[in-house]
Formats: sequence, C-alpha cells, structure tokens
Amino acid sequence: MDGLALAARLAGYGEIGLDLGTGDGRYVEQQARQNPGKFFIGLDACRENLAEVSRKAPGNSLFLIANGENLPVELTGLADTITLNFPWGSLLDGLFGKGSELVAGLRMAAKPDARLELRLNESAIRQAGRTLETAREQVVAALQSGGFEVNLVEAVEVAGLKKFPSSWARRLASGREGQVLLLSACYTGQQAIYFAESKSA
Repeated sequence: MDGLALAARLAGYGEIGLDLGTGDGRYVEQQARQNPGKFFIGLDACRENLAEVSRKAPGNSLFLIANGENLPVELTGLADTITLNFPWGSLLDGLFGKGSELVAGLRMAAKPDARLELRLNESAIRQAGRTLETAREQVVAALQSGGFEVNLVEAVEVAGLKKFPSSWARRLASGREGQVLLLSACYTGQQAIYFAESKSA
C-alpha cells in the first residue's frame, strides 16, 4: 500500500490511532469498534499473529506488517494517538535510548500535540536487565529527548488489566509478572527543535 492508497483509506476520519507492536490485534479491533469515527492502524512484524483478527476487523482499522523500529514513511505526521502496549525485546530496548530509531519513529509518526501511551510490564523490563525504576527514568529521558512531554507515570491496577483487550494483559493481571506502568505523554517537538537549532549553530 502506497501513500495515496493509505490516504484514501483514512479519508473522512477525524482522528488516527497507531498501535505499535500490536500483537494479535485485539486492542486495535476493540478500539475501532468502540470508536467508529476514528481510524486505527495496528503495526507488527509478525504476520501470523494478525491473521485471525485482520479477517474480522471493522472497516475503520488497518493492519500493517512492518518493523516498529523502522516505520514506513507513509505514516509521517499521521497519528493523533500512539500506543505501545507491553513491548518486549528490541521494541522495548528502543525506548531506553535517547536518539534511538524507535523514538525517532514515534516523532516521525506523531502529529503536533499527539498523545502517546506506553504500558510497560516489569517482567519484560527485568529480562532487559533493568529495574522498574531505572527503566522508568530511561524511558522518560528518551521520550523527552524526542520532543515528548511526559505528564503521567502510574501503576496500572489489576482491575484495569483484566478489562484490557489483550491476552498478555490477562496474564499480567495475575501479578506473577510484576507491576505494569502506564506512561502518558504529549508530542510537543520542543526538545527535537532545540537539538536541530543547536546543531546548526
């Protein structure tokens, strides 16, 4: 799908939501059904995970097979909201580093004032060799370096996880995988602009 075909699919929708590492796609499917005036894009590198949901997803949703650390340029400046729910592996690692390809991709896809939500689970953070506190500090610093203003960091309650449309969320609700953090941010672009100005000075 090229940029023109994507623009045709998005025509008429007031808001665009982008979910990176969408997994089985259930989150995107539910959000699309609950918000018919908004268009939702789910992106994941694994085609097999999306086979079932993509066949029955509503018309205001689209699933793309792509790498979260190398987003298609067609997504540039499209997203009013961006979500990453329970990332792990390289997708999680990309949130720890200032100037990482993932943070650059988030900045690329975000509209001005776009909302960003991250849900990070402690078990994946431990596997990445970090404590929950260290991970929180590094993710906040990386987002700020990319022009995102973090306005909320809080633990997700078990009741909220049980209602969340994800097979992984139900597993996390058992508590055996540790705590889940919700980080919410707004894309301001201010820090990214500052770096660009400093570089040319």
